[in-house]
Amino acid sequence: MAVESQEPKVTRANLESAQVSTVVAGVVIAVASWSGLVWLVTNRYPTVEVRWAFFALLYLGVTGTALPFVRFLNQRFGQQGGLFVPPGVLIRQANWVGVFVAASAWLRIPRLLSGGLIVVLLVALIAIEALLRLRERMRDPLE
Repeated sequence: MAVESQEPKVTRANLESAQVSTVVAGVVIAVASWSGLVWLVTNRYPTVEVRWAFFALLYLGVTGTALPFVRFLNQRFGQQGGLFVPPGVLIRQANWVGVFVAASAWLRIPRLLSGGLIVVLLVALIAIEALLRLRERMRDPLE
């Protein structure tokens, strides 16, 4: 007697609802982060702890704000309408946007940020994401 797999089937409806749930959670995180960032900037002096909180809230705010746009770009330009992109990929891609903005803000403080460094940072993050997506597609050719 063959044992059936207990793994749930990955369907288009399941992934689409998971994507929507991920975007809603990202928007909630973005609203909370931007609210905290506004409070932090208007009510606190820029000590070391406040600067760390600033970068953390900036990262979370940008990541949450980028999630709906990342989902839209995957739907618009992805294969099969981007419907088979797992929510973890959307979160990772939005995280790259947050990392880029937070790193740019951090490099701006000592005036190290330049146009060339922005390009290098963007190319590096895009290359990392492209290689990760390539590896995922090699594992699961249905994406």
